[in-house]
This record gives sequence, C-alpha cells and structure tokens, in this order.
Amino acid sequence: MPAFLLDQMIDLDVATLRSRGFDVIRAGEVGLAKASDDEILEWAREHGRILVTLDEHFGDWAVLPLSGHHGVIRIKAIPTSGTEVLKVILPFLSLHSVRDFTNTLVIVSEKRSRWIRTK
Repeated sequence: MPAFLLDQMIDLDVATLRSRGFDVIRAGEVGLAKASDDEILEWAREHGRILVTLDEHFGDWAVLPLSGHHGVIRIKAIPTSGTEVLKVILPFLSLHSVRDFTNTLVIVSEKRSRWIRTK
C-alpha cells in the first residue's frame, strides 16, 4: 500500500483514509504546517511518500522542478473541501498501485486524470 503525505492546504479527515487502509500523514503532523513547497516535496522524497496537493505550482516546472520523487498527485476539486477531495481521491487510488506514481505528476479531477512523467 502506498504511503502519502497530504499538503498543508488539504482539509481532509485523515481518519477516513486511514480507516480504508491508507498510510497517510498530514504535513502539519511532521512539522511542515508552514513549510515551502520545496521543503514539503523534499520531506516526501526522503520518507518515500507520494505527495497529495491542491497546489497548482506542482504543474509548473519553472516554479518547482520535479525530479527523483515518489509521485505527486494534484487534486482538482471545486470546492476544495475535504468531502470534495475524497470524492476525487478515493476512486482514483482504488485503481492504482504505488509503482504507478514514481517520477510522475498526476493531475486528478472527478472525471479524469492526466499523467505526466517528470523524469
């Protein structure tokens, strides 16, 4: 089962994901509540976690180059409430294994996903 790091802007009850068997940590739980995107991505790299974010900067390599990571999943949900994020992430995660995400940015909405190899 993949291990995930939820970016600080995701207002999601991790108990919901944990009760379904997902290994999930919130950025704030590991001292990253006010960390930069670079710091959060580096922590995820060091700890073998796939980053789950709402942040559009992860799709802009001029702002944040992506290479050598375990995966970044950018959720597109409107509104960005925990309920809406769960409606996007749960069906998506049920279809994919950890090996699918390495060095990949996946932009996921309720209706589609776009896979971008970053290395």
